[in-house]
Amino acid sequence: MKKIIRTFIIVLVILLGTIWALVNFNVDEKLGDLFNKIFGTSTSASDSSEHSSDSHDHSSDSSADSSDKPADITTDTLAIRFLEVGNQYTGDCTLIQIGDTEVLIDAGSRKGSAETIVPAIREYCTDGVLEYVIATHAHQDHIAGFVGTSKAPGIFDSFECKTIIDFSLTNATSSIYKDYISKRDAEVEAGATHYTALQCWNNADGAKRSYTLADGVTMNVLYNTYYEVETSDENDYSVCLLFSQGSNHYLFTGDLEEKGEAELVKNNTLPKVKLFKAGHHGSYTANTDALLSVIQPEIVCVCCCCGSDEYTDNVDNMFPSQAFVNNVARYTDRIYVTTIVTETGFASLNGTITVYSDGGAVNVSCSASSDVFKDTDWFKKNRTWPAYGV
Repeated sequence: MKKIIRTFIIVLVILLGTIWALVNFNVDEKLGDLFNKIFGTSTSASDSSEHSSDSHDHSSDSSADSSDKPADITTDTLAIRFLEVGNQYTGDCTLIQIGDTEVLIDAGSRKGSAETIVPAIREYCTDGVLEYVIATHAHQDHIAGFVGTSKAPGIFDSFECKTIIDFSLTNATSSIYKDYISKRDAEVEAGATHYTALQCWNNADGAKRSYTLADGVTMNVLYNTYYEVETSDENDYSVCLLFSQGSNHYLFTGDLEEKGEAELVKNNTLPKVKLFKAGHHGSYTANTDALLSVIQPEIVCVCCCCGSDEYTDNVDNMFPSQAFVNNVARYTDRIYVTTIVTETGFASLNGTITVYSDGGAVNVSCSASSDVFKDTDWFKKNRTWPAYGV
């Protein structure tokens, strides 16, 4: 009888313990549900991780592998493509794309460049619409492709351009400048909106200092003193832009020269950048340490025809110049160059250079050689990597 009673007590204790555990589990679960309904939050580990990924910690280094260190944000892939311009002349043409939004910065180097750059842009801009078009300044090697030729229609004749942003001041009187203005104004008559960089900076007349390209991705017009102060150097009128994707930043300064770079640093709070589009095609008159010491670029892309004597016979000063190499080498050896001059004209060096990221690691892909500049044969013959280089 005692054994029966003992067994009954043990079973009863086990049963009561089980009931207690189930009741407490349900109560906790119900209380958790009630908490979520009241505050609209979740206390689960996965939800907590999701919310924390929305914060933008600009001090973090998102160039690290995303498997080791999560990015501040995750966006669609932002692709920045430095396009070749189809001839032996130096010129800028950069297509930036995220989702269905495209930004075109400049369209050099000659009117005939349209024959190369228009098909290249169409490959990526499949809807025929460029949401933002920026002309940094009034030099031929930045605006000629907007105009095009009778056989190769330019950007304004080939695409619907939604918003056009260009230089606030200019000393230009050239025929290519006049042709640019004529084509731009025709695009405005067809429905495009036109602002100057100064209007953008001042948030005036509908223009904005910052444009959202996608969730977490912005295009920011920086302040340049020479938007409103005249100078004899046309390059210093350049529109300057900073693209931000979480803690990843990408800087474009057109052909800004030494004085312009000093003013840019003085008047803006510039972050360290993942990408710097080399100032003035890698000229010795730009890319000063006053700017580079602040932005400390990790990747530098040069739009030029490497080694061309278009502007000088001095090999040291040909794009990309030895002075440019000396200055950039303190911060990175990841220098890429679009095109190189040859005995018969030109050829791709890195070709079209694509810099891309989803907000984490920033990667580089080239249509031709993937060698960094210092590892190319031309560099080994004509340039020296400084001993203090990284």
